[in-house]
Amino acid sequence: MSNFGFFDLRLVNPYDEAFREAVSAVGASHVLQRAEIHHDLAGALHGCTLTVGTAGVSYREPGLPVLRLERGSRLIKRHLSSDRVAILFGSEKTGLSNEHISHCQLLLRIPTRPEHESMNLGQAVAVTLYELTRQPVTARRLPQPAQMADTKSLERITLLLKEIMALSGEFHFDDHKSATGKLRQLILRSGIRQTDAPVWTGILRQLLWKLKNPG
Repeated sequence: MSNFGFFDLRLVNPYDEAFREAVSAVGASHVLQRAEIHHDLAGALHGCTLTVGTAGVSYREPGLPVLRLERGSRLIKRHLSSDRVAILFGSEKTGLSNEHISHCQLLLRIPTRPEHESMNLGQAVAVTLYELTRQPVTARRLPQPAQMADTKSLERITLLLKEIMALSGEFHFDDHKSATGKLRQLILRSGIRQTDAPVWTGILRQLLWKLKNPG
């Protein structure tokens, strides 16, 4: 819940020992500390004008609209713009009973494969809340382009590499007049970033020093 910005946790008759001694909520202990404990579901749903259940329903007829999570989340977000919504999860072992479902206006279905629709409770909560917070438009935005190395930095790298190649005997630039230009083009196409240029310069200078001082 805390990962995705949800903090209003309401529990109905939780197993108190396990709940109070929970130590796995790293960075989210405030959610547990502020959780409301209720003796019945009706009390836990106070103040909410829409109750959405989460359940695998392939084995029963709930008599309610059953929406895939993607579609149901849009309806929930629209309702949240003006009022409060309760998202109801059942126990780890039994899920939601028919009595629980009778308090809901609709059900959400996470699109798992029919042969294995049951999910771990924590995973089901995470998947549901992620769907409520994700922003496809934001995800489609391109990241800020990286600042590419300037021509002065690239030329420094080119000349260092040329000197290393000549000193190592890898290439005789005097015999190949266009070699320097081809090497420069290779460096220009390499897409070196401005922040990486000093690193490459340092590496090449160290190599050059080693070649000039083999002892």
